[in-house]
Amino acid sequence: MEFADYLPIALMSILGIGFAGVSIFLSKKLAPHNPTPEKLAPYECGIVPLQDPVIRFPVKFYLVAMLFVIFDVEIVFLFLWAVRMDQFGWVGIGAVVLFMLMLIETLGYVWKRGALDWNVARRARNRRVVAPVATLDEAA
Repeated sequence: MEFADYLPIALMSILGIGFAGVSIFLSKKLAPHNPTPEKLAPYECGIVPLQDPVIRFPVKFYLVAMLFVIFDVEIVFLFLWAVRMDQFGWVGIGAVVLFMLMLIETLGYVWKRGALDWNVARRARNRRVVAPVATLDEAA
């Protein structure tokens, strides 16, 4: 392929970026700008907030979300392999078996570390070990 083959793609990219830039610029310049307190107030389901939220999302939520994205992307690689499975032969099957073993090992590690466990009180590292209180008869 030569450079001339990419010219239509480059031209359409430049036109698309230029149209988006001109549209944003014109909307900023031509739109009326008259903010009122009602427009600046946060809006959520028609309920006026009376106070700031006191709780935040726990880090656990973001950890599970990141793990989901990571495992989801790895599944995409399996789909790509399945499309060309007949061309890879036994080497491809061996590579996917190795990939799946590493994927399962990673899932086991994450599970063992408690990253998928939302019940904080049940986790072993958060349990308190309390020594039994000796009674007066046992102490004597």
